[in-house]
Amino acid sequence: MSWTAVSPARRTRPDHADYERLIMRVLVTGGAGFIGSNFVDRVIRGTYPALAGAEVVVLDKLTYAGNLENLADVAADPRFRFVHGDVTDAPLVRDAMDGVDLVVHFAAESHVDRSIEEGAEFVRTNVLGTQVLLQCALDARVGRFVHVSTDEVYGSIAAGSFSEADPLRPNSPYSASKAASDLLALAYHRTHGLDVRVTRCSNNYGPYQFPEKVIPLFVTNLADGLPVPLYGDGRNVRDWLHVDDHCDGIALVAESGRAGDVYNIGGGTELSNRELTGMLLETMGADWSSVRPVPDRKGHDFRYSVDIGKIQRELGYTPRVRFGEGLAATVRWYLDNRDWWKPLKGYEPAEGAQSC
Repeated sequence: MSWTAVSPARRTRPDHADYERLIMRVLVTGGAGFIGSNFVDRVIRGTYPALAGAEVVVLDKLTYAGNLENLADVAADPRFRFVHGDVTDAPLVRDAMDGVDLVVHFAAESHVDRSIEEGAEFVRTNVLGTQVLLQCALDARVGRFVHVSTDEVYGSIAAGSFSEADPLRPNSPYSASKAASDLLALAYHRTHGLDVRVTRCSNNYGPYQFPEKVIPLFVTNLADGLPVPLYGDGRNVRDWLHVDDHCDGIALVAESGRAGDVYNIGGGTELSNRELTGMLLETMGADWSSVRPVPDRKGHDFRYSVDIGKIQRELGYTPRVRFGEGLAATVRWYLDNRDWWKPLKGYEPAEGAQSC
């Protein structure tokens, strides 16, 4: 069933003889980034029946990880509009929020290593920016607000998986800022009645991911004949989620999730960093001589794992992209799109940096 709700300010009286269904307007923050641009593309292409015909407004600051080229395929669509700006800029956010029915909030500083070196921007963007968006959404009487977060807010777990009811124990400045933004979002629901839904995802991969993250970093380095850095002994474990599956989960939560609830979204493929490195080396035709061990990250979480039973039971979510197939397709995309990532490598962090 399509979700046809619109914000009260735009709603036509349903008992009027000339009542017509209004097109939904969706505000996507951080929509020029990796996950956000994939979500925008899928909405515009009509992947989600509940969002069919929606107008999409993208608000993005275009920091180093935001790229208008990520939106090239949808830029000419009459239902698409781009707003260049910062989520902490309240007047600009208020303007962008005009007539919006649904906010999907991706915008965030997300690289753990950068947060360790300098945490202030993470607090400003992830905490203050989220508060500004929530207040503007409340003032604009927006119908729904989906806050996109991360499994890192739970901290590390040696065995088993975190459920949505588990306490938050973040260990990096990045994950602490995301945990704070999660709590703010849920507080706006409890205090003001704003329809907020929170999603927490595992490690994403796929096309258009900035090459500071481990998979695109390793693929692009190996493509250029450069070594790849592996933290510590490589035993740290992550669950891998294709960006398409993540976006599908977000769309389900936007359509059918419960206000004030949290939903974990995972891919169901747990690998140690060493196992992932081995797969990438094999795919790229390289061997372990290309690997350079580097000192472990400060406060490096050993293992992330989320229980996705709730979103499966309640919303029918199932990750569809098999990791081996998704990884192979992702590698091919980077090899076929050197013109996209070559200019970005100048922004790459120090050799030891990766995010996993």
